[in-house]
Amino acid sequence: MANSNPTREIESLAAEIGDKIYIDIAKWHLYLSDAHLHTTVAEQVYPLLENKNLNQEQVKTILQTITVNLGGGKTQLSLLDLIPQNGFQDLMEILEDYEKRL
Repeated sequence: MANSNPTREIESLAAEIGDKIYIDIAKWHLYLSDAHLHTTVAEQVYPLLENKNLNQEQVKTILQTITVNLGGGKTQLSLLDLIPQNGFQDLMEILEDYEKRL
């Protein structure tokens, strides 16, 4: 994978994240692509991958800053709070593999 077209790489990363990572609400799994959050995550983590600077704490911080409106905006939670722990580990694996391919 070449760094010549970051937009294409971000789209590819977003697709992979969107298909595999979900938020869990009352045991309902809403995949990030369905929630329209996959591109936001990919755009924000991509600089870490590009700079070969990926670590769990930075990813957690990014997910903490992405807010998700619930109840028509009456409540907001961070994306980090909505992704189950095993989903976070899956996300880290996706990001680590993607970083190796860059």
